[in-house]
Amino acid sequence: MTQQTYSKAINQALYQAMELSSNVLVLGQLVDYQSGVFGTTTGLVDKFGTQRVCDFPVAESLMTSTGIGLAMSGMRPVLVHQRVDFMMYSLDAIVNWLSLMRFKSNGKLSLPVTIRAIVGKGWGQGPQHSKSMHAWFAHLPGLRVAVPATAYDIKGLLLESIFGENPTIIIEHRSLFSMTSEVPDIPYRVRFGEAVVRRKGKDVTIVAIGFMVPQALRAAEKLALEGIDAEVLDLRTISPLDEEAICNSVAKTGKLVVMDPAWKSIGMAAEVIALVSEKMGSNFKTKPARICYPNSHTPASSALEVEYYPNETSIANVIRSVVYA
Repeated sequence: MTQQTYSKAINQALYQAMELSSNVLVLGQLVDYQSGVFGTTTGLVDKFGTQRVCDFPVAESLMTSTGIGLAMSGMRPVLVHQRVDFMMYSLDAIVNWLSLMRFKSNGKLSLPVTIRAIVGKGWGQGPQHSKSMHAWFAHLPGLRVAVPATAYDIKGLLLESIFGENPTIIIEHRSLFSMTSEVPDIPYRVRFGEAVVRRKGKDVTIVAIGFMVPQALRAAEKLALEGIDAEVLDLRTISPLDEEAICNSVAKTGKLVVMDPAWKSIGMAAEVIALVSEKMGSNFKTKPARICYPNSHTPASSALEVEYYPNETSIANVIRSVVYA
């Protein structure tokens, strides 16, 4: 085990996957540059060459369709979309082909395509570089969707995706790339559909997704000084969703706050609350709450951006309101 950044863990996962199988390819804009994509593809072209680490033009739909064709011919492509926002050009390939193929072939044909989709935040990213679209993709049957929050999880989930048989979208939040955690140096796999308790508690359950996880942990530690014992559950993947882990935690605390790095309306936060309400609604001691983005596009102004994103104070205030309701 060594301390690694989130971006370094991605780089190591790709390196090890390509060593393990010559069928693993990496495609994307600037993936063959010396600096790599935020450091995640650095050095791969030097080791594996341009036939396996392929720069691609600004043609998102074509790249995704190319990935589908490669998978159908026996390869295991990893596609790198530097911003989820522009991955939207790939929707036809994803919705009408990638997600459907195993269903249409009655399970006889698999498409092991892994899509890395990066979300921006900060430095004036604005409305076209910072959208979180994970709920859109989780709505589609046939796709696995991961939103890892730690270096350990991004490496394990990436390797699980590359060597699995289902098409997968991994949402990577740019603000996590410099965060560190202990990561095994050897290859390993993290299973989909298995949430993890990051902090045990008895007073309130905080279900957190993606880059909201470290914020939830900081808020929980702050509230602990006031005598509020919060449990933080990191979903890790949202399709499949670990329904049992969510319900078990809420059964213990009776109170629920969901932190979702996306718009409040019609998102994963609402899905989690609906799930718990359907399965165990009578166990709620107070009304659940959502901590999400406002139903507005992300401002480019740094001053407005500070107001747009939840912060430790606003997060703690919502949690207090649920605990003391």
